[in-house]
Amino acid sequence: MIQIAIVGSMIVVGISMLLALWRVVRGPTVPDRILGLDTLSIAAIAELMLFGMYTDTTINFEIALIIAVLGFVSTVVLSKYVLRRDIVE
Repeated sequence: MIQIAIVGSMIVVGISMLLALWRVVRGPTVPDRILGLDTLSIAAIAELMLFGMYTDTTINFEIALIIAVLGFVSTVVLSKYVLRRDIVE
């Protein structure tokens, strides 16, 4: 029963990944694209976590942690660049 719920959740998260990718491609402004990338990384983390629960493996959780750190750093750097046009202070 839980496997069905996990598969259903993976489908919903996959749809949200497609919508976030659409925002990255068609975003009218640069901040919209940055938020789309941030949403895409969060959805990828959720997808990896769900896949790890489905397959009962732990390596996916470590990969999700790496993606979380990279997603946070890239969002901060891109936002800083958009605001000041300079990354290094």
